[in-house]
Amino acid sequence: MAEGQSNLQKNLGLMPAMALVIGMVIGSGIFMKSGSVILAAGDSTMALMAWVLGGGITLAAGLTVSELGVQIPKTGGLYTYLNEVYGKMWAYLYGWMQTVIYGPATIGALGLYFSSLLLPFFGISEEFRLPIAVGSVFFMTGVNCLGTKYGGFIQTVATIGKLIPIALIVIFGLWKGNGQVLGMTSGVTPPLGMGAAVLATLWAYDGWVGVSFVAGEMKNPAKQLPKAIVFGLGIVIIAYLTMNIAIMHVLPAAEIAALGKMAASTTAGLLFGEMGGKIISIGILVSIFGALNGYILTNGRVPYAMALNEQLPASSILAKVPASVGAPVNAMLLEASLATALMIFWDPDSLTDIAMFVMWTFYVSAFIAVFILRKRYPNAKRSYSVPGYPIIPMIAILGAFYIIASMFMNKPMDAMVAIGITVVGLPVYWFAK
Repeated sequence: MAEGQSNLQKNLGLMPAMALVIGMVIGSGIFMKSGSVILAAGDSTMALMAWVLGGGITLAAGLTVSELGVQIPKTGGLYTYLNEVYGKMWAYLYGWMQTVIYGPATIGALGLYFSSLLLPFFGISEEFRLPIAVGSVFFMTGVNCLGTKYGGFIQTVATIGKLIPIALIVIFGLWKGNGQVLGMTSGVTPPLGMGAAVLATLWAYDGWVGVSFVAGEMKNPAKQLPKAIVFGLGIVIIAYLTMNIAIMHVLPAAEIAALGKMAASTTAGLLFGEMGGKIISIGILVSIFGALNGYILTNGRVPYAMALNEQLPASSILAKVPASVGAPVNAMLLEASLATALMIFWDPDSLTDIAMFVMWTFYVSAFIAVFILRKRYPNAKRSYSVPGYPIIPMIAILGAFYIIASMFMNKPMDAMVAIGITVVGLPVYWFAK
């Protein structure tokens, strides 16, 4: 295991790591979630509160996981942390879901989203939707197979690119809009409730944990990992809040709720005229492109870390890191291949929803692991500790239980399917063992 770890090059600095956080969190959600959040919350004030609460839970989670990342600065993210704290089987189950369902489904969904938006933008026939999606996934996989620094560079550029349309809508929306922001009803009675609204924002905040997967490839993870997560999430929270305030400043809350996913593009059209829709389309394309790159860059590290522990079939192949590039090429190609299978045969959106239920279950385990490590090693030197311990980790734990409970109430069958898919991983674990 030590030999495999030493082959990975430490190329990631603070800016690319921050770009990973921002790029993986800000996908299409910032442009498409305003309507659903207001619809669920019932009015504009509660909708903004939901964005704040969702950001607060996410930030507490990021601050908590950062301590694990500093204490265990190895590539593999949550898989490695769970392996160190709970043992191989629990870590394997997390890695199994991450490798087989969550990572490929997310990559596949982003590839299909990117292709679906690209087709009408350039007037391409619908029959090319799947080939373009698959081509996009393998193109970005090929770039990341050249080395972490190339994927990190693309992530930085794409992140800057996606922030431009957000900044334009925020600046001109606050400047030219004159609508009332607070206390405006959605016009829908009864609303779904605050729980559904916060849950909607948390989908938009998802992706922040990806940077922990490449901790072993950061130049100084003890200092840079917490900064990357905190500063990155801070920028995301500010972007989400100001974007929604700007949209509310231009459109009434009831119209935002009625427009749903079209609220942001409608706002852009009112602010910038005919070019507004094109600007938003470009922004969403760049946003999804950056998110796709981020997930390809990070998710391949999970099967790589599992292969180092010989927990997957063909582990010797998946654990190889070509010295010339210093990246887990075979593991990333595996994820791209599984993503392609999902794009061809299944609906990646539903698979991602199912996987998220399990992922937040494992997030709870990671948050609790901070308490376990503190008790296990009370005198250990920590270059970073969770601020406000134990309150911040408890907020993260309660937030995770809140998400799990909400999903169980709203989608009980999906939750049961997720548990079933996780259990299926046990025979594979025993076989590999």
